[in-house]
Amino acid sequence: MVLQDKNKYASPKYRFVVRFTNKRIICQIISATIVGDKVHASADSTELKHYGVNVGLTNYAAAYCTGLLLARRLLTQLKLDNQFVGKEQADGTSFHIEEEDHDRRPFKALLDVGIKIVTTGNKVFGALKGACDGGLHIPHSEKKFPGFSVGDDKQTNYDAEVHRERIMGIHVANYMREMKEEDPEKYKSHFSAFLRAGINEDNIEEMYAKAHAAIRQNPIVPKTKKDPPSRTIKGHTVITADGKKYIRNKKITKAQRMERVRQKMLMCAQAEE
Repeated sequence: MVLQDKNKYASPKYRFVVRFTNKRIICQIISATIVGDKVHASADSTELKHYGVNVGLTNYAAAYCTGLLLARRLLTQLKLDNQFVGKEQADGTSFHIEEEDHDRRPFKALLDVGIKIVTTGNKVFGALKGACDGGLHIPHSEKKFPGFSVGDDKQTNYDAEVHRERIMGIHVANYMREMKEEDPEKYKSHFSAFLRAGINEDNIEEMYAKAHAAIRQNPIVPKTKKDPPSRTIKGHTVITADGKKYIRNKKITKAQRMERVRQKMLMCAQAEE
């Protein structure tokens, strides 16, 4: 990230940053400048509500959707969305956009996981897979994807179907079926948000498939119109939303307040005399 060719002046290196909180997943494309980092595009898993995913915003399938949303949004902003379509069918198979035949090179970024422990099957790589399927060039291999294993004979194997189940949320559906059979009451409480949204073990895969198609159709979420502020403060003048003005009294210091008290006490003493 630090070294740069001497003939590539003002050519920034981009980072594909993935961060997790308790309630959402954040993906960003960032480049470093001398005055600080610059964010070129950003996607948040809470934005998936615009595409029909209202629950499970921190699981592996949501990480894939967030990475896909970021990739399509960035390429749309750069007017490269039609040239670099990516992999439209999320089947978990290996895909590298740089191996495709294009007139120009694809947008390249390097994965930035922060302090996340990058174990095999981590959700970070779900976002990575979504961004790569979305049309970005992020150097990677299948060693960290779900479905990758090493046999007793040291032979490596990658099962794309296992990865696809994670991408489409089938592992969540299987867990829902298992819990529903073993403990129906716990199933109702544990997946209460899913059930309220009308999502069950039978239609969760369809929900993510529709979300992938909707993200590709329009990755730009329209901005919501915010109400104007109820009042504006300019100096000591307060202007309300309907245009009325009034003066806000200036806050006095403690010394001034004590002086006012002393003056009032003096006036009271003079009145008693």
